[in-house]
Amino acid sequence: MAETDMKEVLKPFHQRASEAEDRLSKLEAALSSTKDSGNEELLKMISDLQSKLQHAEAEQISEREKAQKDIQKLTVENAKLQYRVTHLVRALKEADCKLEAK
Repeated sequence: MAETDMKEVLKPFHQRASEAEDRLSKLEAALSSTKDSGNEELLKMISDLQSKLQHAEAEQISEREKAQKDIQKLTVENAKLQYRVTHLVRALKEADCKLEAK
């Protein structure tokens, strides 16, 4: 379940990175087919897209690390709560047995 949650959190970042890669490949194709004065503008656009892609990838890594830390915290908290529930149930059963014995 935690893996699914992490995938859902990271899904928009994967999508943005994929879109940026698609745009970059289109611009690179346009650049290779055109050899006019517009090349400088295309090169700038490619550079901007590469920068945005790198930023999105860094953001994705950061979100993944944060999600993993959150999962670890929740796992520890869950284990503690399960321990408490086990002991509370045992104490309740013992108390019921004592009441029935009276």
